[in-house]
Amino acid sequence: MPYPEIMIQGMRQELAQLGIEETKTPEEVESAINSTEGTVMVVVNSVCGCAAGGVRPGIAMALENSEAKPERSITVFAGADIDATDTAREKFAPYPPSSPSIALIKNGELVKMFERKDLEGRPPQVIAQGLAEAFSEVCSKTEAANS
Repeated sequence: MPYPEIMIQGMRQELAQLGIEETKTPEEVESAINSTEGTVMVVVNSVCGCAAGGVRPGIAMALENSEAKPERSITVFAGADIDATDTAREKFAPYPPSSPSIALIKNGELVKMFERKDLEGRPPQVIAQGLAEAFSEVCSKTEAANS
């Protein structure tokens, strides 16, 4: 059974306020990934403390302070957008499901994965630095100019 929307609304808004698109259906996930030329950041949001304490603030810092950024950023909410989350996770193979997690998909191919084990217990600054480095590696100059 999905989390009640009232319980997760604020957690959703933290990413939406950064311009990260909510994708609540499998079709929205597929469309976002398949219709984007360049890099898509896919965030699997979560109710856990590591999402609140490190991941969402780290994403905000990375997006605010990085010159290179993904062309598009989307999010699904584990435990709420169940089918959409399953669809996103299919794109993360061979990595097992974890939440929170962050994937960078370039032209439909997974190029960088941050699993829960890479995020849990880390301060936002460390997560932001890892994301910024990944953005520099996989996002083109054109993408940085469009962000």
